[in-house]
Amino acid sequence: MTGIKTTGQKKLMLFSGRAHPDLAKEVADELGVSLVPTTARDFANGEIYIRYQESVRGADCFLMQSHTAPVNKWIMEQLIMIDAMKRASARSISVVIPFYGYARQDKKHLGREPISARLMADLFKTAGADRIISVDLHADQVQGYFDGPVDHLFALPLLTEYISGRVDRDRLTVVSPDAGRVRVADRWGDRLGAPLAIVHKRRDPNVANRVSVHEVVGTVKDRVCVLVDDMVDTGGTICAAAEALFANGAADVIVAATHGVLSDPAADRLKNSKVSEFVFTNSLPTPGQIDLDKITVLSLAPTIARAVREVFEDGSVTSLFEEQA
Repeated sequence: MTGIKTTGQKKLMLFSGRAHPDLAKEVADELGVSLVPTTARDFANGEIYIRYQESVRGADCFLMQSHTAPVNKWIMEQLIMIDAMKRASARSISVVIPFYGYARQDKKHLGREPISARLMADLFKTAGADRIISVDLHADQVQGYFDGPVDHLFALPLLTEYISGRVDRDRLTVVSPDAGRVRVADRWGDRLGAPLAIVHKRRDPNVANRVSVHEVVGTVKDRVCVLVDDMVDTGGTICAAAEALFANGAADVIVAATHGVLSDPAADRLKNSKVSEFVFTNSLPTPGQIDLDKITVLSLAPTIARAVREVFEDGSVTSLFEEQA
């Protein structure tokens, strides 16, 4: 059965795009349903064709698609899937986006720049989405770009529980890799009862993803430092921050981030880094070229499944996750 029948004959149907089907399958298992069979293929010129093999009429549809590389293809596929649901008379359409593409483009830094995160939200609304469920958005204000409910989930409890079991809290210092992530690191510190340190850095305005680390503020000497961020993309920022910590006497460095984007040259940077462990969630599939013993991947499936169940049963996602903020 692909649907869950409840009082009033409500029906939940869970769908997956082709970007990250493994996570969708895990969520389906947590919910006790099967993914709706879907025909999805590319035409010779790259256009995408979608057709559902079961009726979605009157169903509460949840569509999972994480925006991994190639990002634009999977975003377009998700929009087409939403349109197909809307035209097939779905009762409601909730898009589950563990990693929300373009979330880093949340404001204008210079003149004549777009606010692409807002454009994304407009596209989903125009396609027919009623709700967005996402995990650890890069910027909180992205929630306000969508004209409808946005359930912002957090991986913090999952990640901190793992770290707690790995490190003696008395030796632990939580570190923000830059000033922009201090609020995230502060939440970590509160949850782990650990002191906070900050790595100051300056970006090279002429070269993307190049940073120059300045100094470490806080006590890290002889401490086990947990560098925390929402994502690791090319690894430049996080590996440079780790080098600064070791240069200031850190005993060990562990990196913990929700989203392991891991674009080139991340594989080489992580491999050559002195960081003892990189901890990510499975919000994105781990690229095939990344095969390091020191990478740990934790599953978000239980977290996402609980949120989907609350939405479907008209419960309170806020009450379920507010302690995670």
